[in-house]
Amino acid sequence: MTATLTKTKGKVYGIISNLVIIDADGPFAQNEICYILAGNTRLMAEVIKAEGNKAYTQVFENTRGLKTGADAEFTGHMLEATLGPGLLSGNYDGLMNNLSTMDGIFIKRGDYTPTLDETKEWYFTPIAAIGDRVAAGKWVGEVIENSIRHKIMVPFVLQGQFIIKSIVSEGSYSINKTIAILTDQSGYETQITMTQKWPVKKSLTLYKEKPRPFIMMETGVRTMDILNPMLQGGTGFIPGPFGSGKTVLQQSISRQAEADIVIVAACGERANEVVDLFTEFPELDDPWTGRKLIERTIIIANTSNMPVAAREASMYSAMTLAEYYRSMGLKVLLLADSTSRWAQALREMSNRLEELPGPDAFPMDLPSSISNFYSRAGFVYLNNDHTGSITFIGTVSPAGGNLKEPVTESTKKAARCFYALSQQRADSKRYPAIDPIDSYSKYLEYPEFQKTLSSLISPDWADKVSGIKNLLIRGKEAKEQINILGDDGVSVDFHVTFWHSEVIDAVILQQDAFDHIDSRTPLIRQKYMTDNVLKLINTPFYFESFEDVQPFFKKIIDKYKQMNYSEFESEAFNIFEEELQKITEGKKMKL
Repeated sequence: MTATLTKTKGKVYGIISNLVIIDADGPFAQNEICYILAGNTRLMAEVIKAEGNKAYTQVFENTRGLKTGADAEFTGHMLEATLGPGLLSGNYDGLMNNLSTMDGIFIKRGDYTPTLDETKEWYFTPIAAIGDRVAAGKWVGEVIENSIRHKIMVPFVLQGQFIIKSIVSEGSYSINKTIAILTDQSGYETQITMTQKWPVKKSLTLYKEKPRPFIMMETGVRTMDILNPMLQGGTGFIPGPFGSGKTVLQQSISRQAEADIVIVAACGERANEVVDLFTEFPELDDPWTGRKLIERTIIIANTSNMPVAAREASMYSAMTLAEYYRSMGLKVLLLADSTSRWAQALREMSNRLEELPGPDAFPMDLPSSISNFYSRAGFVYLNNDHTGSITFIGTVSPAGGNLKEPVTESTKKAARCFYALSQQRADSKRYPAIDPIDSYSKYLEYPEFQKTLSSLISPDWADKVSGIKNLLIRGKEAKEQINILGDDGVSVDFHVTFWHSEVIDAVILQQDAFDHIDSRTPLIRQKYMTDNVLKLINTPFYFESFEDVQPFFKKIIDKYKQMNYSEFESEAFNIFEEELQKITEGKKMKL
């Protein structure tokens, strides 16, 4: 006689907005999902605190009309993401409901839709064979999903070694069709399909090794690639006040970065921005594949008018999808906009639980929550020796542009790249508004990355980057001296130093995101232009007075900008370069 497992049930004991306390009649676990009955509507909730038989749950929906005494049922599992073919080009909310299959303008309360299309058939090609020994995460076959080779893997929840007893032949199957049967050492059979589930708050660690990142991820954004490079499997964040260009910069990175899969998590964004995301991405051309960008993109949307509890879920769901594709040996770029609103959701739930508040009423464990999340990104060697990576770049929206607030400070400790957007640069229309002095990339200090830079670009590239930053600092200091003492109160050298930094700013740092040539600069072109600018700066020029300096360098900047807008090494590009040489020849100091 076999015992049947009965699900734990309970009654609503107390309600504080989205925090609902349930009096349970049996066992339950932290982060377990339960459903609360509000009339005829089932509301999804998550256990965030356990105290005796009292389960403190956060409801992912509006709790209006919910009364004490309402029935609740625990599911026995955590919040899970459905993984399988059909995710790409999809728009989902934080709970992985497919937004494109929902009816109406607004999401109805208690309306949950399947993540994947269960009727669509995919052409399956087996990789493994009968008799092969397999374990969790092992590739058994693949399907082509929007030109991406989507690997079908042994479910991640399985433990131990298995032998493939049977596997279907090449052909078209739906995601719920059994494609293989596995047997363990005791002879117990397990049927696997093309889909599986995984808890979003549990990291996927099915890899052999996770070294420090050392391979550069080309973004096409000059100020990032040259001064503060991002690596495959690296982490970074973009803090900046409203209107400084965070979203535009993220879209530029998503379109141009060297990645196989792009996942965008719009966490707590304004609804109009999310609509722009939904409408713009399908129209954007992918410079890497020549197809549409949306074909290798997944959007997780959780707008500011959705329940605050779902914001937290959207971030974890996006990271779980990224880990899933990393397990296929793909390069994944995860963009989150913004982590500040995720932190605000954590603060709200912490306050309702009456926990001890930290700075600005954020939870005391905010730094560890952010660090744990960022640590799920990274470069890995899979068990089959293939490599995969998750590059995570989040935006932070500090109130009033204050970069000393808790979320920014906590993220600084976790992320290795810091791209500070300056209000001053944004106001003066210097885009992208990344402050070249305040921003940094700690990866430049890694010996393994320095070795990669030497072979990829040139052996002295790290020294050149350091030299550019020094020139920018000296230019800033010269500008301050000129502003204080006046144009004629400083020597000509101060004016020259300032204009050296202006040339670097205008030619290298500033970039037109809406021009089809200037928006994306390949690494070979970046090196050529950087070397060209540094050669000019190191050339001594003769000026009779400070009045000669500005007109000369403005002519130079104009020619360089014309070069930036021209195809690399095209006829127009070469003409502008020749004109630039003529301008400089007449001003060279005769030694």
